[in-house]
Amino acid sequence: MKRIIVGAVLAIAALATQAKDMTELRFGVDPTYAPFESKSPSGQLVGFEIDLGNEICRRLQMHCVWVETGFDGIIPALQGRKFDAILSAMSITPKREEQVAFSQPLFNTPSRLIAKDGSGLQPTVQSLRGKAVGVAQGSTQEAYAKANWATAGINVVSYANQEQVYPDLRSGRLDATFTDVLAGINGFLKTPQGSGYGFAGQNVSDPTTLGKGAGIGFRKDDVTLRQKIDQAIDSMLKDGTYQRIEQKYFDIDIHGS
Repeated sequence: MKRIIVGAVLAIAALATQAKDMTELRFGVDPTYAPFESKSPSGQLVGFEIDLGNEICRRLQMHCVWVETGFDGIIPALQGRKFDAILSAMSITPKREEQVAFSQPLFNTPSRLIAKDGSGLQPTVQSLRGKAVGVAQGSTQEAYAKANWATAGINVVSYANQEQVYPDLRSGRLDATFTDVLAGINGFLKTPQGSGYGFAGQNVSDPTTLGKGAGIGFRKDDVTLRQKIDQAIDSMLKDGTYQRIEQKYFDIDIHGS
């Protein structure tokens, strides 16, 4: 009898979980990366991926729940089932693909250095020797900088998120920051604090560390959820909804299709 009762309790719990999964979709997000995800002065989550996520939920007839999580710990939090998927400008890299499964790419944007106007800095070992470069902890830019610059003696300084980099850049503690182009434009260069700063050198590409576009991350066994979300993304691309959301934030096509 005890086994029957335990079995019944487990069955009810499983059904409750399934019911929740059918009505609620929890996205993990680090809202410190404008224009993809950030907070308005009122504390509301805003940004390109926030709009995409809310539209995905609408199409799947699910209630969207956003779970704020530091980016450096966002994959462990996914594996710990604190939410159902990661929607937080996560680049698709071979290292991350060992841990999570990804949706089709949502966008693909390059990475560049930002430094004082006229600095003459380039994203090379020779140019950056003796300099300090700030990066966001857990980002692909951090992975690239550590693999290619820190090993050559360049001072790569990691911060909890990209927003924390800029005050030290302005104060002179850093000579440059290495970040996503659009995040750098919208999160810094277009703001008053970005006055006197600009991109230094050309775009940097490296599929191994910087990835091949950004997607939504899932636990590898959540195949059905990933397929449903990919179908929702496909429908948004086909009916023009993706493009309408994109045009709210960007002057260029960032999908690359």
